[in-house]
Amino acid sequence: MKRWLRRLRGALGMGLAWALGGALVGGLFELIDNVLPGALPWISRVDMWPQTLAIPGFIGGVVFSVVLGVVGNQRRFGELSLPRFAAWGAAAGVLLGGLAMALGAPAIFLGIMTIGSATAAAGSLALARMAESRELLNAATHVSEMSLSGGERPKPLGRRD
Repeated sequence: MKRWLRRLRGALGMGLAWALGGALVGGLFELIDNVLPGALPWISRVDMWPQTLAIPGFIGGVVFSVVLGVVGNQRRFGELSLPRFAAWGAAAGVLLGGLAMALGAPAIFLGIMTIGSATAAAGSLALARMAESRELLNAATHVSEMSLSGGERPKPLGRRD
C-alpha cells in the first residue's frame, strides 16, 4: 500500500510542477500582451493564459509520471539520459494531445502538447538532477565535519590493530 501512495504522491508532485511551469509561461504571455499590446495577435485571443496552460500542464505531468513509472524501471535520475527522458515526455504529450483531439481539440494541440511535454520532461530531469546533487553535496559536508576525537591518530588502510 505504501508503494502506491508514494507513486500517487510522485504523480501529483509531477503534475503540480508541470502546472507551475505552465502558469509561469502563461504569466509571461500575459506580460508580453500587457507590455506590447497587439505585438503577437495570437496572445490576445486568450485572456487567462496562466490557467489555460496550468491545467493541461497538470494533466500532462500526471500522464508523464505514469509513462515514467512504466518505462523508467525504477532507475535513478542520474542513470537516465536527457534525450530519452524528453522522448518519454513527448510520448506523454502525444497521449494527452491524442485524447484532446478525440474530444474535439484542433490538430495543432497535438504538436503543442508533444513539444511542451518533451520540454517539461527535460526540465524535470534537470531539476531532479540538481536536487539530487545538492543532497549529495550536503551529505559530503556532514562527512567532512566528522573528525577523530581527542588525540586519536588515523590508522593506515588495510592494517588491523
